[in-house]
Amino acid sequence: MLVPVPPSSAARGVSAREIDIAYGGDVVVHATSISLEAGTVTALIGPNGSGKSTLLRALARLHPPASGAVTFADGADLRALSARDLARRITLLSQQRTAPGGLNVRELIEFGRHPHRSRWGGKDAEGPAAVERAITLTGLAAIADRAVQSLSGGQAQRVWLASCLAQDTGLLLLDEPTTFLDLRYQVEILDVIRDLADRHDVGVGVVLHDLDQAAAIADRLLLLESGRVTAEGTPGEVLTSENLTRAYGIRVDVDEDPSTGRVRTRAVGRFNDAPARASTV
Repeated sequence: MLVPVPPSSAARGVSAREIDIAYGGDVVVHATSISLEAGTVTALIGPNGSGKSTLLRALARLHPPASGAVTFADGADLRALSARDLARRITLLSQQRTAPGGLNVRELIEFGRHPHRSRWGGKDAEGPAAVERAITLTGLAAIADRAVQSLSGGQAQRVWLASCLAQDTGLLLLDEPTTFLDLRYQVEILDVIRDLADRHDVGVGVVLHDLDQAAAIADRLLLLESGRVTAEGTPGEVLTSENLTRAYGIRVDVDEDPSTGRVRTRAVGRFNDAPARASTV
């Protein structure tokens, strides 16, 4: 059962307007706009190297835009916030993470409470409850005392997600959160994402490579190609055969799942058109 998360006082929305993002002198994201709104899941999709992760990092101020502006729903400018204030508003689960040595699962999750601790006394009255909620949501209670270094890739992924949830921000950025997870935990993490938006008014931006997962949980999709948004809208508007075939360079068929009514995709390779293989008993 989902444990209620207390509302955050931070503004639960962020918008980037016409931002360019560059590595050195090379612009890799061009004149891109994106808005993450409270209670809404926005999924970024597209081929490798299209700029999805870079765009998320820019929203978290880990890669400042070369031009354009990023502002929160209350008018605060991303560039003007202190590191502590920013960490109370938005958190990012990135692909590259390194845990300090010697920590157990609970201790690593507690790192997510750092921006809420007082500067001198280290007090955080809501911290223990926030950590327990995060552990419950990610199914980590049974291994909360295990060393982080002893975990599988999938278990470690859930611990890092729990640390982000413990940070208790109104905006959550997730870069491929289902990586390394088996089927059960992929589904459970996607359920958590949807619950955070629906029940707790969190604004979520998530990078996903599985197009059917994106169709299942997202309110809005952004399709990126070579650093540009080429389609934006509902899953039904973005996940068309024309859009996906162009973006991925392979034929992608799209239909409707009769059991859910959602968009369903199917990439067509050589094996799809081969005769059915004879089964053996």
